Amino acid sequence: MKKSLLLLSLIIGLGLFASAQENKEYRTLFGRDGDIDHGAYGAMTFSFGSVDGKDAFMTGIKGGWVIDHRLTLGLAGSGFTSDLRFDNKFPGQRVNLVGGYGGLLIEPVVMPFSPVHLTFPVIIGAGGVAYVNYDWWNYDSQVDPSVWDSDAFFVLEPGVEIEINMVRFMRLAIGASYRYTSSLVMNNTNGNVLRGFSGGFSLKFGKF
Repeated sequence: MKKSLLLLSLIIGLGLFASAQENKEYRTLFGRDGDIDHGAYGAMTFSFGSVDGKDAFMTGIKGGWVIDHRLTLGLAGSGFTSDLRFDNKFPGQRVNLVGGYGGLLIEPVVMPFSPVHLTFPVIIGAGGVAYVNYDWWNYDSQVDPSVWDSDAFFVLEPGVEIEINMVRFMRLAIGASYRYTSSLVMNNTNGNVLRGFSGGFSLKFGKF
C-alpha cells in the first residue's frame, strides 16, 4: 500500500512539475498573472487487461473540470462483463465474474497546447465484483441471475497516456495503467485477481 501511495504521489508530482516548468512566464501554478482558463470534457474509455488469468474487455466513462488546460479534476468509472466464465469456483456451477469500479479522477496534463502531449490520469475510488450464474447471459434461459459470491474493494489506478488533439473539441488518448486493489475475499479466488496492467484508449469531447 505504501508503494502504491508513493507511486501515486510521484506521478502527480511529475505531472504538475512539468506543467509548471513548461513556460517560465507563468507566475502561478495554473494561470498567468492570476488569469485561469476553465473547461470541461466527457469521455468514453475502452481498455484490455487480464482478470484471474483470462482476457477482459472494459468500458467506461470519465470526465471533469479542466483547470487552465493543465489539470483535470473529475470522476471516472469502468466495468467489465466479458465472457469470464469459470467452472471451478462452485461445484456443479458455471459462473461469470462481473464487476466495476469508479471514483475521483486526477489528471495532470503536460504541454497541453502541443498537438501531441502527455497526461497522467489517476483514479482513486472503490468498486465491487461478483460471481453470477453463467446461464444468465443466455437470454433464452429461464435461470435466475443468482449471485454466488461478491465483495467490495478499494482501487488505485495510476496511468500515463499519449493524447492527440484531433480537433478543437475532440482528443484521442492512448495509454496504459496499473490497477491496484485491496485484497478480495471470495470463494476459491486469489485476492489479487483484479490487480494488473491494462492498455486502451479513450475519446474525449469538450472544451480543453
